[in-house]
Amino acid sequence: MKHPLISSRRDFLKAVSLSSAPLLFPHILRGQGPKKLQFGAIGVEGKGKMDIANTAAGAEIVALCDVDRVRLERAKLLYPNARTFQDFREMFEVMGSALDGVTVTTPDHSHFPAALEAIRRGKHVCVQKPLVNRVWEANQLLALSREKKVFTNMGNQGHLVEGIRQLKEYLALGVIGRVKEIHVWTNRPIWPQGSKARDGMVAMQVPDTLNWDAWLAQCPESPYLPGLHPFAWRAHREYGSGAIGDMGCHTLDGPFFSCDLGDPHHISADVEDLTATTFPSSSTITMLHKTPLFGEVKLVWYDGSRKPERPQELDEAEDWAKAKAGALYIGEEGKLICIGDHSTKPRLLPYAKHEEWLVKKAPQPKLERATAKNPQIELVEAILAGRQCGSNFEYAVPLTRCGLLGNIAVLNPGKSLEWDTLAQRFKNSEEANGLLKRSAVRKGWEFCA
Repeated sequence: MKHPLISSRRDFLKAVSLSSAPLLFPHILRGQGPKKLQFGAIGVEGKGKMDIANTAAGAEIVALCDVDRVRLERAKLLYPNARTFQDFREMFEVMGSALDGVTVTTPDHSHFPAALEAIRRGKHVCVQKPLVNRVWEANQLLALSREKKVFTNMGNQGHLVEGIRQLKEYLALGVIGRVKEIHVWTNRPIWPQGSKARDGMVAMQVPDTLNWDAWLAQCPESPYLPGLHPFAWRAHREYGSGAIGDMGCHTLDGPFFSCDLGDPHHISADVEDLTATTFPSSSTITMLHKTPLFGEVKLVWYDGSRKPERPQELDEAEDWAKAKAGALYIGEEGKLICIGDHSTKPRLLPYAKHEEWLVKKAPQPKLERATAKNPQIELVEAILAGRQCGSNFEYAVPLTRCGLLGNIAVLNPGKSLEWDTLAQRFKNSEEANGLLKRSAVRKGWEFCA
């Protein structure tokens, strides 16, 4: 390497400060002292079960909420002192003054109303990824969290790993020169999507144990379709956000953090098997970004059966077919790869070059390392310390928005959409602008409009 992109520790820290430094807010904490923070949990099984257990390692679980009474009763066995609810609106009315914070682990569409109501009431929140499934909703949560000065976090656990910090340090030091392209892929969807998404789904009477009204949240009235709950919702535009919604906040986290990507200025997509109500079975999304450190960077996202070509420099021992997710960084002077859902092990290509570079360079860590093991306990610790989390909404909203803008391109295949970051609108498509926000919300959910 002839010349590193950043020549000194001072220059390095200046270059990364906007994306890596925590935001400090003046905040008067309730419950300081020997009493534990009190948390409610919205969504109690699947990922929710893990999120509650993570939170319980540092806080007291006093409320459990889930639209499914069967699930709720199982969770009650684990947390017998917690009160139970099937509608988070009732939970906040009854328990509002007792709650310091909540976790939100529900289908994508209901992240927004649950987090919105929590923040309005001054509660701290950890919301699973993606934060929401509409761009407007993401921006609303960011604005309100600033107003209420609450502590926030998103459940992209890869943001806590060592590798994502190494990745940022490596690229900032110029290990592959100026980054020009990033290719990110995932094997999602692993659920039926496209024309097969509703196979076998026939409208039925709502089970007595399910609060279907609360499950739908702000979305339009719809008959109960077995299968949407608890998992098949991911494929559906109204409730989920497809493959990039499921995995983008993980696999795009490394590129977004390490290159300070921000919003793309142009987005286009090529898709296969797109329907009027579901996301496609596979897609390729191309985004162009202007970055402060590397200038123009092209990001290409692949999902479904799609994947970038195997890099020629990749070691023969690496089974490309088994590399179900990852990110390939192409610079003017080399390539770097992270294989897996998170940026756990950034390596120069070929691997021998990486080992040689580590021996000769032995780069010292410059970014602050995360100490929490998961996003939920990170939030608990952040509240007590008066310091924001690494994936707080200042970071999580732009990251989520990047994926959601990609989804809008997916729904407008073959078009080059021009995005105005300042106005938060597309310059060349009113049809695309119509997808930034829900056209209407149901009666009883007007607070989401």
